[in-house]
Formats: sequence, structure tokens, C-alpha cells
Amino acid sequence: MFKEFREFALRGNVLDMAVGIIIGAAFTTIVKSLVSDIIMPPLGVLMGGVDFSNYFIALTTGDAPATLAAAQAAGIPMITYGNFINAVLNFTIVAFAIFMVVRQMNKLKDRIAKGEEPAPAAPPREQVLLEEIRDLLKARN
Repeated sequence: MFKEFREFALRGNVLDMAVGIIIGAAFTTIVKSLVSDIIMPPLGVLMGGVDFSNYFIALTTGDAPATLAAAQAAGIPMITYGNFINAVLNFTIVAFAIFMVVRQMNKLKDRIAKGEEPAPAAPPREQVLLEEIRDLLKARN
């Protein structure tokens, strides 16, 4: 049984999947930071200083606290739909990023299937300038 497990664990697909999960977790952290630290503050300002993560509906009949933290501290049952809005934004950004990567990979596969070579990268500006200087010096002599 140990031998079978070792063969399973060392298969290329399992290792590829493990790498994908690790990179996916790191990408998720980046996307969460992008949404919460970069996208949401300007969006909140555009909407009049609103912070989506603080949106909630208290499921009580009495007066509800004004902030999410106060409601959580009081143990009031609530629906935190602001967190849901943030999660939807996170998903949308991740899905779009993955779409762009897959789209570019499909274009590259199509070009390779057609036998097209990728366009060579343009030389750096410094190299172009040096070539022009060289050509001018040759013309002088």
C-alpha cells in the first residue's frame, strides 16, 4: 500500500496540482488585497464614503448597532451582505484574470498550430541608437 501511495503522490499530475494549489492560494491573497486595498476605497469614495464590508442587516426586532463590529460583539444575528459584495468582486477579478491567461494561451496554441512563429521582440532602444551611431560612423569613413 505504501508503494502504491508513493507512486500516486509522485505522479506528475499530482505535483502539478499541488503547485497549482499553492500558486492559487498566493494569487487569492493578491486579489483580496487588490480588491480591499485598491479597488474598494475609491469605489467607496465614489459612493459617498461607503465601506461595503460594513454593510449588514441585523436580524433582530430592536435597535441594531451602527457598525458590523458592534453587532458582532453584541452577538446579534445578521446578514453581512457587504462581505458578499466583496467576495463577488474578488471572484470577478480572479475569473477575468484567468480568462485573459487562457485567452492568450489559446491564441498562442492557434499560432503554433498554424506554424506561425511568434514575432521577435523589438530590440532595446539603446541597441537601436548604437546601431544608428555605428552606421553614421561607417558613412563618415
